[in-house]
Amino acid sequence: MNQNEDITRLLADLKTGDRAAAEALFPKVYEELRRLAGAYFRNQDAGHTLQPTALVHEAYVKLANAPGVSIENRQHFFMLASRVMRQVLVDHARARNAEKRKKPDEPRTIIDVVTEKSTDHLDVLELETALEKLAQLDEPKARLVELRFFGGLTSQEAADILGISRTQAARWWRMIKAWLASELSGGDAS
Repeated sequence: MNQNEDITRLLADLKTGDRAAAEALFPKVYEELRRLAGAYFRNQDAGHTLQPTALVHEAYVKLANAPGVSIENRQHFFMLASRVMRQVLVDHARARNAEKRKKPDEPRTIIDVVTEKSTDHLDVLELETALEKLAQLDEPKARLVELRFFGGLTSQEAADILGISRTQAARWWRMIKAWLASELSGGDAS
């Protein structure tokens, strides 16, 4: 049995309530979750108070203990993991902002991220607000941003999860970047 089949079997066992499956699953998905978290943290400054390992552990615990969550397969698991990592990061950013009420440093905006400019760090709350608005306009495109940015997935991996072609994902990504640039610069790209 290969790694993917083993993960799929453990997810099926977890779905039936097998708590031992949750413990057996973690080591098998840890490296991939760590890679996803690492992709996010490459965009952050060295002083970030949440580290990739903590993000992976917190996201996994939330997923494994979520009541009524039915994980269908490996792709579904990683899609949910991307979403949970997003939630953990947003909650963490909100808590930090509540503590220090934003110092006058220059935050990195989503425009910088999608245009791949290099600055010190990302304003996760600004990204969250933009993603919430995008989700109201076009949920699948918001999922693409979530999978690519928070999940660290490639264009092909995200396209596979969303059930679209890589070409379509690339088209959406270009459109999303333009929309975000307009949205975050005060324009109305609706």
